[in-house]
Amino acid sequence: MSLTSSAVVLQASGGLACVSLSHPGKFNAMSRAMWRQLRAVFESLQPRRDLRCVLVRGEGSHFCAGGDISEYAGFRFNPASLREFHEGEVWGALQAMLDCDLPIVAQIEGHCMGAGVEIASCCDIRLAADSARFGAPIARLGFPMAPREAALVMRAVGELTAREMLLSAAVLDAGEMKSRGFLNQVLPAAGLDAAVQAQLERIGQLAPAAARLNKVCFRALAPVLPSPIATELLATAYDYAASDEHREGIAAFTEKRPPRFVG
Repeated sequence: MSLTSSAVVLQASGGLACVSLSHPGKFNAMSRAMWRQLRAVFESLQPRRDLRCVLVRGEGSHFCAGGDISEYAGFRFNPASLREFHEGEVWGALQAMLDCDLPIVAQIEGHCMGAGVEIASCCDIRLAADSARFGAPIARLGFPMAPREAALVMRAVGELTAREMLLSAAVLDAGEMKSRGFLNQVLPAAGLDAAVQAQLERIGQLAPAAARLNKVCFRALAPVLPSPIATELLATAYDYAASDEHREGIAAFTEKRPPRFVG
């Protein structure tokens, strides 16, 4: 794998599927190709009866630093292509995770930002190293979180935390996220692998059919976004695509300077 390649890597054996986010040099930021791969991976896992659990992790010492901003100028400033990105590629992948009836465990280290928080929010059990950091500071880039993604994150992290992340670009440590109910365990980095392995073994010893039925029940009881609200929100959700604020946020990041928002 070259230093510029990105991929979602699947390895499966002994009842366990390991899904790794890999984007060397970019803290595993999600490229568009990775979103499409993530969807395909989870759609392939859903029907498999030889598996009991899925582990989602990042390659190296980070989970996922967000989206690959170097790609943004190519599609974000047109409402139609922006809608296709969020509703087709991003939400397609997240929905495939949510639709997976296998228990999903997240192993989180380092950066867990934006897209990383969204992916972690689709997992059933979340374990993190005490050095992990969480946030969605996209206000610095001049755009909001897409409606379905915001609903998913708000349900997982809690309304107060979602508002803090999105409105003040707050970045929170693992201990704080555990105290707010987002994480199951926080461990020293040296002990994270062993704790994750113990959790996977515990799940692997339990009734697989019961786990799948529980996942179906959880999904029915907690829809991400009610349909009437979704229809109203999604009608105009991407009209900001060509706005000066949006363009300035992306330009400032790529030019490595502070954004200058006016108005």
